[in-house]
Amino acid sequence: MAHSEQQSVRNGHQSNDIKPFRIDVPQADLDELRDRLTRTRWPDALAGVGWDYGIPVDYLKELAEYWRSKYDWRKHEKSLNKFPQFTTTIDGQNIHFLHVRSPEPGAMPLIITHGWPGSIVEFMNIIGPLTDPRAHGGNPEDAFHVVIPSLPGFGFSGPTTEVGWNINRVARTWAELMRRLSYERYGAQGGDTGAMVSPELGRFAPDSVIGIHANGLTTFPSGDPAESLDLTEIERARYDKLTQQSYETTGYAIIQSTRPQTLAYGLTDSPIGQLAWIVEKFKEWTDPIANLPEDAVNLDHLLTNVSLYWLTGTAGSSARIYKEEAKSWGMPAQRSTVPTGVAVFPKDISIRGIVEREHNVVHWSEFDRGGHFAAMEAPDLLVNDIRKFFGQLR
Repeated sequence: MAHSEQQSVRNGHQSNDIKPFRIDVPQADLDELRDRLTRTRWPDALAGVGWDYGIPVDYLKELAEYWRSKYDWRKHEKSLNKFPQFTTTIDGQNIHFLHVRSPEPGAMPLIITHGWPGSIVEFMNIIGPLTDPRAHGGNPEDAFHVVIPSLPGFGFSGPTTEVGWNINRVARTWAELMRRLSYERYGAQGGDTGAMVSPELGRFAPDSVIGIHANGLTTFPSGDPAESLDLTEIERARYDKLTQQSYETTGYAIIQSTRPQTLAYGLTDSPIGQLAWIVEKFKEWTDPIANLPEDAVNLDHLLTNVSLYWLTGTAGSSARIYKEEAKSWGMPAQRSTVPTGVAVFPKDISIRGIVEREHNVVHWSEFDRGGHFAAMEAPDLLVNDIRKFFGQLR
């Protein structure tokens, strides 16, 4: 146990207790998963429509068979357990997190936040380079102490038990988590939901947050026609996507932001339903040069992420963050004063001039490979950009 955890546990306050955690999924749960996959009731499908109507049944059958007969959860569970993990209760909610301290004494604390349909699994390939750059061909001066929580309602944080777990409440919870770990000054990083939580953390605790690095950071146009002037060709394409979001590309979000409980029955009872719901997003959001999700990310890595949702039964509770946040969609946010770095990967729709309306952007990078799940798709690019951004703030 790291010193900061020991200190928090010794303080004697039950509400502040931080307990070591180890993943140990019951074998009965794994056996049940295989049994359910064996007994799948498959739907019919139209011929020749590709992905236009959703994930193709032939492709999903192959993926499901690999998950059933070749994928080894225990192998990846062991890999996850190499990282020190803990749980604590904040604001009445169980919070699970990885806390990997660097061997470098001058390391900067960094809290990293995932999104949906991601998890702590996203970051397995960047933890080593961030915490121990010396061992990964980097400069030891770029080291970080890394804290990676599971969002409330996700994974081993377990389901939320009351309404109100929106982005602001998560950010306040992260501030308390870092306080319990005795980190007075720290950086924040995130993509997807994490790209909303991290800036909100900076707004809530500007004296504690040294800087914010985000991939996929999006600010929506205000409606002022001036914002659409002087855009580059690439920015114009992104602007059009921002202003012309179709029901076809936002259907998943509309369902999760309106009826997450109804959706939860199918995804919690059917591993095929859970698999299809997540893998479709990996098809849509990963590097556009990838024909299939496993061309963009390692297949076992992808299935570990899906398995985490299934084995923790958090399909419905993870969707609830959309319901909680929907009322604020499109609303302007208070401008953050915290120095912010933005990494833009293919399919991201970040436009610097618009993002700067709400963020103090001091660093901007554009990449021609990778995608929405940057830590899984292009970990080298993401790690180097995080190092470069925070290097100027140390």
